[in-house]
Amino acid sequence: MDISALSTVIVIVTVGSVLWLNQQQVKWVQLVLNWFPAILFAYVIPALITHASGIDLSSVYLHDISRNWIIPFAIMLVMSALSVPQLKRVGAKPILLFVSGSLVIATLPPILVWFSQFISPDSYHLFIEGEYWRGFVPIVGGWIGGSTSQLVLKELSECPETLFLSVIVLDNILVNIWTILMFQAIKRSDALNSFFKISSSMPNVENEKEVEGSRLRSSILITVVSVILAVVLVNYITEIFLYRVLILSLLGLVTGNFIPRWNHEFVLKAGGILIVTIMAILGLRLDFAGLALPGAFVALCLVWLLGHYIFMTLVARLLGVHMAWVPIASMANLGGISTAPAVTSAYNKDWMPHAILLAILSMVTGNLWGMVTISLFNQF
Repeated sequence: MDISALSTVIVIVTVGSVLWLNQQQVKWVQLVLNWFPAILFAYVIPALITHASGIDLSSVYLHDISRNWIIPFAIMLVMSALSVPQLKRVGAKPILLFVSGSLVIATLPPILVWFSQFISPDSYHLFIEGEYWRGFVPIVGGWIGGSTSQLVLKELSECPETLFLSVIVLDNILVNIWTILMFQAIKRSDALNSFFKISSSMPNVENEKEVEGSRLRSSILITVVSVILAVVLVNYITEIFLYRVLILSLLGLVTGNFIPRWNHEFVLKAGGILIVTIMAILGLRLDFAGLALPGAFVALCLVWLLGHYIFMTLVARLLGVHMAWVPIASMANLGGISTAPAVTSAYNKDWMPHAILLAILSMVTGNLWGMVTISLFNQF
């Protein structure tokens, strides 16, 4: 079999396997996926195949297709998922709290690295001269924007493949631990409200009404045609990856909110499939040799997380916002569209739509925050 055809088959099988895993409701499967998310299999399965067979698929044409077409499509789909009218119902203060959490995630790593030169010069040298700072950038994308931003920022920061895999493994471990902690934190929101003398209610968010079959089909058609036209046009206008990211991000926001009958549910699902596909193609390049992270890197990530939570708690106190918003906004940043509503449900299931909206806001702002992180690190 031709090497290009082989790589295509591996990617198709991997994507199918990951999507199948995501649908499984068996208890032990769910337990495994809680600690080793299905999307991580998308990265590891192709790597295991190439590692076991000894076949080098690091230079196949699929990588160019992914960078030039699949990633742009994923950006356009995810960015267009945000509904501004729905977001307005959440309120300004909770959104400001959420943004403060994103701000700390994006800016704290460069600050901590800068301080490390006074505490541990060897660690500072490792981060800057050893270029381990590039590993922090995909974490920013993963925590704020999710998998799409993580992949985009990996490209923008030029993070090496082995470092990237180590980072996403660490990322998944930390996020799982953080999710458990936020489940406990949100249950203590009332006690914190009493301690800080805060009294704040939650706004109502209306669910989108179901539409009939023919109208649904036409909305999907309008959405698909618009996305294809946008990506083709932008790719024709510029070949610079960064410009494509910025233009498609803006176009996604505009089309998702100004084109009538835009199908937000469809773009989220389609974007998710493309993310899995991108991960599978990246896995073709992975070399398991050198898969490790220095202790200083892990320690900085732990301080980073703690600083994020403390800062958000202080902002919530300053704004007089219900303390339940702290774990909700934190999980919307770090956990995304699946874990944020799950944590919220531990306090009040009626508030889950708020978490979903903030998680979508996180998805569409991750690339921008990651660029801020890159810009700060470039000052070194």
